[in-house]
Amino acid sequence: MKNVLPVGAVSLVGLVLFCWPFFGSGLPDNTPAWALMLACVAGLLLVETGTRQMDSRAIALLAALAAIDAALRLAFIVGIGGFNPIFFLVLCAGYVFGTTFGFMVGALSILVSALVGGGIGPWVPYQVFGLGWVGVAAGLAGRWRHSTPGFRDVIALAAVGAVMGYVFGALLDVTVWIPVYRGNPTLGWSAGMPAATAVQHFARFYLLTSFAYDSFRAGGNVVMVLALGAPVMAALSRLRARLTFEVVPA
Repeated sequence: MKNVLPVGAVSLVGLVLFCWPFFGSGLPDNTPAWALMLACVAGLLLVETGTRQMDSRAIALLAALAAIDAALRLAFIVGIGGFNPIFFLVLCAGYVFGTTFGFMVGALSILVSALVGGGIGPWVPYQVFGLGWVGVAAGLAGRWRHSTPGFRDVIALAAVGAVMGYVFGALLDVTVWIPVYRGNPTLGWSAGMPAATAVQHFARFYLLTSFAYDSFRAGGNVVMVLALGAPVMAALSRLRARLTFEVVPA
């Protein structure tokens, strides 16, 4: 549980950002989303290094994966529907190294690609949490992984990729739903709306406007994991073995 608690605490901040509208009020314009997100990512990294869950070698690997993933995102900035290969390494890293490492790979991949590509805006903090949670979901599934990744691991990770393809899209749609569809009598949001009504409107909005688009992301995640998941997870597992040591009494 010690590896889950820090990322769980950080995730509570992200949940507030996403869930605020379903409690009847919009997120105030002066909410420091960027400051909250940066504080969460930096705090999580400090906790992991301070408790020696991550050493210099793990940090170097984290930086390398984030850089590669950011390059993949920028190289395929125009994808098919919602598909982008940035999800693949986050899924594999989370599955092999665990929830916190998966969150950090996802979060830093978005931050690096946003800085390099100039895509900096109010949407980035939400993307950071969204992609970070993709790594967390993979890390939770990876608790039952085999020491040598096999067919069942690939299938399990492909299933996570499919589900999180839709979850990521739905989370990011919250940031579009409120300003664009505000006041719509059947799809939109308005201040003071009961939580049950807000959920119904958002579900209807998502199914009509985004489900098909996100299906390309979910399907793309499955295809990439099925095609490349086994060798990539095997390589990451070997790296994990080299980064792990155990002190044995004399």
